[in-house]
Amino acid sequence: MEQVKAHPSGHQQAAGSDQIFAFTKIAAFFVVLILFSGFIILYLFPDDTERLFAWTIKPRMTPLAMGAGYAAGAFFFTRAILAKRWHHVGTGILPITVFSAAMGAATFLHWDRFNHEHITFILWTITYIVTPFLIPFIWIRNQVTDPGIMEPGDIAVPMFVRWIMAFAGIFQLAVGLFMFFMPQIFIPIWPWALTPLTARVIGGWFSLPGAGGLMIAREKRWSAVRITMQGTLIYVGLLLIGVWRAWSDFDTAKPLTWAYLGMLTVSFIGIGFLYFWMERQKQTASS
Repeated sequence: MEQVKAHPSGHQQAAGSDQIFAFTKIAAFFVVLILFSGFIILYLFPDDTERLFAWTIKPRMTPLAMGAGYAAGAFFFTRAILAKRWHHVGTGILPITVFSAAMGAATFLHWDRFNHEHITFILWTITYIVTPFLIPFIWIRNQVTDPGIMEPGDIAVPMFVRWIMAFAGIFQLAVGLFMFFMPQIFIPIWPWALTPLTARVIGGWFSLPGAGGLMIAREKRWSAVRITMQGTLIYVGLLLIGVWRAWSDFDTAKPLTWAYLGMLTVSFIGIGFLYFWMERQKQTASS
């Protein structure tokens, strides 16, 4: 018999039912609208941020990197709207809190850099004031439905993969935090030109997959991480295309240029191989 658990909202919800609440899906819908708009502006029109976005972003690699992340986020939250089981998306939601908090803090630290009259600034500010609180609320509220067991036909993520995810997560989270709190260290060595604001923003984007890697490392079920892995592939793939589109922004004399390109290439190949290998393992186990 299912246990019934009281929720902070005052409603009675079935613990372990793996359902996604209507509130979660409604919130995800509005998040998709915001993220997809960000992708259109930043990835398709990276040279027009002065006219279209909350602040003028140069050079073009920074808006391309941000747009790639927004595209992956729009994909993930679309999958959350369509998903039938909470644990399929729960792993990927909580890490967004770290990123949202970084964006909100960067906004107030560099308030003078923004175009306060632009509608996108208003949307940006509201988004990053609300989401650092909304995202953990959604996760805590819906997480009680996660049964914590393998679903029929599921397979386990190998321990060595989880260790790799843990180390990669710690590394990316550390880079992101250092970029946010000490941007002056990274500005002279980064592959393309940064300001204190864009250094903190890029640091926020590093912290997101970093926290995500740590969440994946604690999860045994492939069904709980596969959608997050799909989103990561989209993100890294669009970043690689962005590097190609903005190659003139890169200083090839800086070692981090080649380290960054190598990291993206290895990540795309490694995550792609892992995803298709795990899917093959799942098909084999089901046959």
